[in-house]
Amino acid sequence: MERVAIIGASMTQFGQREGEWIMDLLAEAGIACLEDAGVDADDVEHLYVSNMTSGEFEGQTGVMNALGHDIGAIPAYTQRVDQTSASGGAGIYAAWQSIKSGASDMTLLVGGEKMTHRSTSETTDIIASVTHPVEYNAGVTLPSFAGLTARHYLERFDAPRESLGKVAVKNHKNGVDNPHAQFRKEVDLETILESPIVADPLRLYDFCPITDGSAALLFCPESVAREYTDDYAVVTGVDGATDTQVVHEREDPTVMDGVVESGHGAYEMSGLGPADIDVAELHDMFTILEFLQMEGLGFAKQGEAWKRVADGDTERDTGELPTNTSGGLKSKGHPLGASGVAQGVEIYEQLVGEAGPRQVDADAGLCCNVGGFGNCVITTIMEAAR
Repeated sequence: MERVAIIGASMTQFGQREGEWIMDLLAEAGIACLEDAGVDADDVEHLYVSNMTSGEFEGQTGVMNALGHDIGAIPAYTQRVDQTSASGGAGIYAAWQSIKSGASDMTLLVGGEKMTHRSTSETTDIIASVTHPVEYNAGVTLPSFAGLTARHYLERFDAPRESLGKVAVKNHKNGVDNPHAQFRKEVDLETILESPIVADPLRLYDFCPITDGSAALLFCPESVAREYTDDYAVVTGVDGATDTQVVHEREDPTVMDGVVESGHGAYEMSGLGPADIDVAELHDMFTILEFLQMEGLGFAKQGEAWKRVADGDTERDTGELPTNTSGGLKSKGHPLGASGVAQGVEIYEQLVGEAGPRQVDADAGLCCNVGGFGNCVITTIMEAAR
């Protein structure tokens, strides 16, 4: 069976997009992606839209059909993909399936979210609805899970508080070179450690921002890709998995089984292992999640990811495994349905040599998109066609 290729990518400016709504953002990314690949909209056979909360945030449903109309992708089959904050990764999986199955020869994936027009408390409540009703009714939010887990991790593995801050320092530094990132400024460790407490021991700079934005990828069989370009990426491994919806039922709160299982499936499909990955995009909604994903994906032993970060192994220019070269969710922003797609955009651009000042030497890249607090996870491995 043919391999699945990616021949185009785009990302809008992430941040506060005043006066623009979800359909504006989706259309902007979708059109830009098609232009990047040199493909006409009416050549799109399947159109997937990764989106978590357009109904809750804007009262806008049917975004997939509306997008098909707005960009001229008619009569393409359309589908909305919702897997909470892992919707973007789930969209990559769905787009890969549509090509791999032979159902489509040209599949456009667009992920997006419009969030900043709502108050922080309203947004937090909408996102908290991904938790189990037992937890939600007790007032538990994702930041509180992050704080509890971070405290347990630091104490159990004798990790210094500064180690979490160094994740934020690194990702903000990377975000400076991403023209589409929400926050393009460096932040020093002292500022991070002295910022307001949100969920002890995590402080303001341990959390990603509320964001508007959209991103897109264009998929096709490898034989079709060669008709358009010599520079493309191939999805060689992709898998998804879930964990318990009730977080306190997990045997070990510092292990995300969804990360472990989806990573294992992606590695097995690609024939690669952790040591073969040259660049990674991880879901750093909270700084502690970068540690947990590094360990779940085999980049570090349990309880030792913080050491790799402290040693500089994840630095973009000098590390063995450049991580979140895009700036991550921390600096780039986290427009829910767009985040997993934007991870894919970064890996694609790294593999085809289009990452500009963020460019690293990479033949294989991985992105891991997490929903909720590890409730669902999609891991994707891409390789350069060369």
